[in-house]
Amino acid sequence: MLGLTALLTASIFFGAAVYINLVEQPARLHLDDRAALAQWVPSYRRAFEMQATLALLSGLLGAAAWGRTGHVLWGMGAAIIILNWPYTLLFVMPVNRKLEATRPEETGEESRSLLKRWGRLHAGRTALGGLAATIFLIAAWLEM
Repeated sequence: MLGLTALLTASIFFGAAVYINLVEQPARLHLDDRAALAQWVPSYRRAFEMQATLALLSGLLGAAAWGRTGHVLWGMGAAIIILNWPYTLLFVMPVNRKLEATRPEETGEESRSLLKRWGRLHAGRTALGGLAATIFLIAAWLEM
């Protein structure tokens, strides 16, 4: 059950990340610079809370499944979903800080460029979530 719950939480993380990359970010980029930044700030804060929690929970559950079963794929999936934390801190957060420090009257080419960069960096989080969910799915299938 631990492994299946790790799979579930990784899948929710992945689904939310895909939604952001395929729906929310493209829609945001159709807005003018000021509105795009104004939409990004509260959206990011809410998504961060949800995705950070899901990544941590999925990682802990995957590690627990690895400890219980000894099957290394649970550990691999846990490590990959947890990689979202250092990836975000090292690569995404510097962009976030610049975006959050941008005042509405300062929006323009630079803020738009940062928003586009943020979207590309977020795709890395999406990939990590998808890879972790896939590994958890394989681990669950092998245990059947």
